[in-house]
Amino acid sequence: MPRPTAAQLAYGSATVVFSTVAMILLSQTESGVGVGVIVLAALLLGLLVAVTVPMPKAARTVRSNRAAAVGESAEQGVRVPADSVRS
Repeated sequence: MPRPTAAQLAYGSATVVFSTVAMILLSQTESGVGVGVIVLAALLLGLLVAVTVPMPKAARTVRSNRAAAVGESAEQGVRVPADSVRS
C-alpha cells in the first residue's frame, strides 16, 4: 500500500476536525455516547476523504515506471558471468 501524501493527510485531518465541530454544534448533543458516535463518524469521513484525494501525476508516473522496471528485471532474470561459476 502506498504511503499517504501530505495533501491526503492534510485534507483528511481537516475533514475530521471541521466535521466533528460542525456535527457537535448542529446536533447539540451533550452525552458521551453522542459525542463518541460523532467522533467515529468524523474519523470515517476523514479516512474517506484522505483515500479519495487523487495522487499527483508525477507520483503516479514514478510508481508505474518502478513497476515496469521491476517487471522487466524479473523477466530477464539474473545474469552471472560464466567464469565466476564453479562446477
